[in-house]
Amino acid sequence: MAERSFAKEVEQLRIGAGQEFRGEGILGITKALLECGVGYVGGYQGAPISHLMDVLADAQDILGELGVRFEANASEAAATAMLAASVHYPIRGAVAFKGPVGVNVASDALANLASGGVTGGAMMIVGEDYGEGSAIMQERSHAFAMKSQVWLLDPRPNLPSMTKAVRDGFALSEATETPVILQLRIRACHVHGAFEARDNQRPPLSVAEALKAPRRSTERLAMPPFAFRHEQEKVSKRWPRAVEFIEANGLNEIMGPAEGKVGLVLQGGMYNTVLRALRRLGLADLQGNSRIPLYVLNVTYPLAEAEFLSFCAGKDAVLVIEEGQPNYIEQSLAHMVHRAGLPTRVQGKGHLPMAGEYQPSVMLEGLTGFLSEHGIAAADPRHRAPNDTARPPLPDLTPHVPLRTPSFCTGCPERPIFAAMKIVDQQIGPHQIACDIGCHLFSILPPFDLGGTTMGFGLGPASNGAFDGGGERRPISVIGDGGFWHNGLASSIGNAVYNNSDGVIVIVDNYYTAATGGQDILSSRAENRSKITDNSIAGAVRGVGVKWVREIDRTYDVTKVRDTLTEALTTPETGPKVIIASSECMLNRQRRERPQRNAAIKEGKRTVVPKFGVDEDVCTGDHACMRLSGCPSLTMKALDDPLRDDPVASIDESCVGCGNCGEVADAAVLCPSFYQVDLVHNPGRAEAWIARHSARLIAALQRRRAARRLILS
Repeated sequence: MAERSFAKEVEQLRIGAGQEFRGEGILGITKALLECGVGYVGGYQGAPISHLMDVLADAQDILGELGVRFEANASEAAATAMLAASVHYPIRGAVAFKGPVGVNVASDALANLASGGVTGGAMMIVGEDYGEGSAIMQERSHAFAMKSQVWLLDPRPNLPSMTKAVRDGFALSEATETPVILQLRIRACHVHGAFEARDNQRPPLSVAEALKAPRRSTERLAMPPFAFRHEQEKVSKRWPRAVEFIEANGLNEIMGPAEGKVGLVLQGGMYNTVLRALRRLGLADLQGNSRIPLYVLNVTYPLAEAEFLSFCAGKDAVLVIEEGQPNYIEQSLAHMVHRAGLPTRVQGKGHLPMAGEYQPSVMLEGLTGFLSEHGIAAADPRHRAPNDTARPPLPDLTPHVPLRTPSFCTGCPERPIFAAMKIVDQQIGPHQIACDIGCHLFSILPPFDLGGTTMGFGLGPASNGAFDGGGERRPISVIGDGGFWHNGLASSIGNAVYNNSDGVIVIVDNYYTAATGGQDILSSRAENRSKITDNSIAGAVRGVGVKWVREIDRTYDVTKVRDTLTEALTTPETGPKVIIASSECMLNRQRRERPQRNAAIKEGKRTVVPKFGVDEDVCTGDHACMRLSGCPSLTMKALDDPLRDDPVASIDESCVGCGNCGEVADAAVLCPSFYQVDLVHNPGRAEAWIARHSARLIAALQRRRAARRLILS
């Protein structure tokens, strides 16, 4: 159950030539794929590409009508391997995944695919998750394009440019027999706009038709002696053809005045931010007309040397706007200028930061510094050069603004697992704990402060391999159901069995790849119209040889989780111990149940909604419940009582009634201050009568107590 349905929006994919397509970037990309006659599509979810996978899943009927095969792949490696269909057959294929972590996983398949090359157009749509909105380590996908010699497109972030890049990418791939990467940043994936649609095209050769006449060519296999020829072919044939195609078809764009003292060379994805900064400097208008010459690299690899040198002619300097590091583009362009003997200075990092996202404020400051160095003043007097003493320094707010770390959602079923783990640590002693990619990674942060490493999706238990040899305390590792099916079954569980590891592995099963939006996986409980779900994690674990397996079907039972962890850590049985802790992701559960509940209330049906509260008279105010839970709905409240200085615990209206707070208090033997209230909508007559008279009786008792209270003036 994905977090968002595109069932209504995908109907727009049917429109034809001459009509205007309006929508989100990922919808526009899907429409462009269909217009290009793609034969098969696939991929693996991960921000910011998750919604593209959701669009493809919701558009299966349309894909089927056109004869397009859709596969939700098990990993990015599996997705890239699927592009093998384009090696021998003139079939266009496209897959999508997150970068750079997705490209890391896909790199083996990518290297093999790029070595022999392709016959049909092969495209990888990579969501470049870079910057402060990212949830991953900060790297660039650019290095993989260079390493494997595949072409990298980075279009301007608007729908006409992005959809054109899809068409150009397939044409470039086929002209050079080389796979291409279409890179889209987070904002590009979700930008809204319009473009003139074209008719959808059935693939000239469908995958079903290709099966009737199998083809093969050993010369395309990445094995001796052919692999040695592939390297030479990349350099002597494919690369020159790519540069020629880029220049002949104008894939890169030169904008602004024909001549100028300086120029800007920028990644296509940086175009909007650059124009915004120039606009604020008074050097561009609202229509995007720049007074500074721009060389927009919609293809950032390979670089078109003759085209770039022509742009540099007559200029004192050019500023290369390349987000992230290393500065591959700047280094390559500087080398070109040096080799050609041009006097043009190539500048970049220095005026702009070496690392970090080029947000508008960063871009504005960098452009201001570069232009002022070369005697170009901002037309808008409000923006002065950075070295102008009249400009007040920006205050450093770091000491005053608290660090906002991510946390589990309200009611998350993973929170009680780590509350139990923290209780066990207090009872037995601290343990070496390794985490994995996914929501459970938040356990590293307060209030749990558990775990110290994360090495990749599905590699949590594998990262504890060095500690699994037997010690005073067994190591604990955590892996999610998504990571388990992605890579963990073989690389972590199978690895632990083979090496007779003595550690404890906790598989957190929340029914979905919840961190990427709640897409179905093999073990999802929901029915999926085109996939096979409800496959057993326990069966798979036992299938690779694990003997000690325990299943917990309700993670909110903190006492049971605590006792099971204790058993796993103290049992004399050797070998890996696996605990499968299962409860549905609360976000997905609420997405499903809230509309049903609201509809029932609207229809007048009796509906009970549980809520939890804290008895202020019982709460001791030591806040141990918060340190063991950390639920966002569990907060503090100051009492109007001169005898009690410390605020007490309080539960706000965001509570979803999961009961975790009370379960934690019970398991940790805290004060019994939590209580449950059942909020009844559309009660029956008897219930309403009892509620009215109970309220009157309580009010009378309160008045009686108030009258007997001693008030000191």
